[in-house]
Amino acid sequence: MTSRELGFVGLGRMGSPMVARLLAAGYRVTVFDTDAGARGRAEAAGAAIAGSPQEVGDSADIVLVSLPTPDIVRTVVLGEGGVAQGGRVRTVIDLSTSGPTAAARISEGLAPGGRVWIDAPVSGGIAGATNGTLAVMVSGPRTAFEEAEEVIATFGRIFYVGEKAGLAQVAKLANNLLAAAAMVVSSEAMVMGAKAGIDPKVLLDIINAGSGRNSATQDKFPKSVLPGTFDFGFATGLSYKDVRMCIDEAEAMGVPMVAGAIIRQMLAVTNAKFGPGSDFTSICRVVEEWGGAEVRA
Repeated sequence: MTSRELGFVGLGRMGSPMVARLLAAGYRVTVFDTDAGARGRAEAAGAAIAGSPQEVGDSADIVLVSLPTPDIVRTVVLGEGGVAQGGRVRTVIDLSTSGPTAAARISEGLAPGGRVWIDAPVSGGIAGATNGTLAVMVSGPRTAFEEAEEVIATFGRIFYVGEKAGLAQVAKLANNLLAAAAMVVSSEAMVMGAKAGIDPKVLLDIINAGSGRNSATQDKFPKSVLPGTFDFGFATGLSYKDVRMCIDEAEAMGVPMVAGAIIRQMLAVTNAKFGPGSDFTSICRVVEEWGGAEVRA
């Protein structure tokens, strides 16, 4: 049985609700984040607070990380005062979207100390993290995965894709490219309809009843575009990072991504215009401005 003591680094929009789920499942969780407010909220929820990633690595055999970029993941795990310098940690589970190259390098960096790396990027947003309905893509040594499966299952449905470090990251990048692509092309179609004079709500109902339906038309437009809130919960900067990483990794594999390059450029424009902290549904705001029509209920 998995130890009831866990470590967790990264209390952002995804990490905080995932820690809450672990606490609700009866785990004792020691956490760290650079944000004092996030630490305070986690402590109030029942988590123990560590002073550094290394202290988290001292607290548990299994440490999970949920962080925004590959460089931050690498520093937190392998850097000075990092998780790997903790005396107890044996398995590190990465819930971030850090890409296959970073995953392979961090896995190699952990190996000399006898520690194991498991990729477990997630999809499903803040609501999925809160409700335990995330899709969790997992790759890593089968034995280590089976030992940690009970923990990972706290977050949602698991898809184990193989033992090689980074395989789950490839799956996540593919997913996020498609999510961004759906947002871009759906924005173009919806702005065209709005400018022609079709009620956006009616057009959306037509698309969702037909063959054009996708994750953007079924979820993001009704919740965040039609009401004009643009608050779905995924930052433009993170989406841009993920799509850039996907294109770069595909290029390194020799896989052409002609359409993917256009999606990257649309995110570059959105990122420049509205900032990395904006919601990635702001892609539609760019198309609205260019097309001269708004998509509102």
